[in-house]
Amino acid sequence: MARRVDQPRRLTERARRPPLVREFSAGGLVYRRRGEACQVVLAARRHPQSGVLLWTIPKGHIEPGESSETAAAREVREETGLEAEIEQKLGDVTYWYARHDDAGNPLRVFKRVRFFLMRKLGGRFGDRDAEMDAVKWFPLEAAENAAAFESERALVRKARELLERA
Repeated sequence: MARRVDQPRRLTERARRPPLVREFSAGGLVYRRRGEACQVVLAARRHPQSGVLLWTIPKGHIEPGESSETAAAREVREETGLEAEIEQKLGDVTYWYARHDDAGNPLRVFKRVRFFLMRKLGGRFGDRDAEMDAVKWFPLEAAENAAAFESERALVRKARELLERA
C-alpha cells in the first residue's frame, strides 16, 4: 500500500482568466511657440483616492469609422477646447489594465494609444467639456516632469527633441 505522500495529487481546474478586450485610442500633444520658448498642453483628472491632479496628454477612444488622426483632433478639442493640426506621429503606447463590463464581470484590457504632435491653431480652454479637471500650458521641460506616466514623459521628451530641432 502506497503512503499518502506517494499518491499523486488530484489536479484541479486551472484558474480561468477573464476575457481579453482590445481598446484603441488616439491623442495629441499640442504645442505653441512664444518667441524662442515652446509650450505644450497637458490635461488632468483628480486621482479618486488622493485628489492629486494626474497630468496626461489628451486622448480618448476612437469612434467607429473614425481614423486615429480624426479621433486625436476631436479628443484634443473636447478635452482642451483647442483646435490643432497634426504635424506628425509621436508614437504608440500600449498597456494592460483590468475593469468590469456592464454586467459586473471582470475583463482584461489591452490598450493601444496612438499619439500625434499637433500645432495649436486656435480655441481656448474655456471651450472644453467638463471631462478633465484642469488643462494647462507647460514649458516642455516642466511638462516632462509633470506627466504622470513614464510612457507619456518619454513622448514629451521626443516632442522636445523634435521641436528644438525645428
